[in-house]
Amino acid sequence: MPKQKTRRGAAKRFRLTGKGKVRRRRAFKSHILTKKSQKRKRRLRKGTLVAKADERRVKRVLSS
Repeated sequence: MPKQKTRRGAAKRFRLTGKGKVRRRRAFKSHILTKKSQKRKRRLRKGTLVAKADERRVKRVLSS
């Protein structure tokens, strides 16, 4: 049986931390940035973790 391929779309969007949690990028930081405040854009720079409810699903997609 051939090896499973990683879902490339998921691999580009999510990364695992050292402890096995899943990191993701925040939304609303790709375009139309002029009307957003500096404070808002600065907060969006920081990534965040995937919700506990979705974590198992994302991990399964990354390892498939």
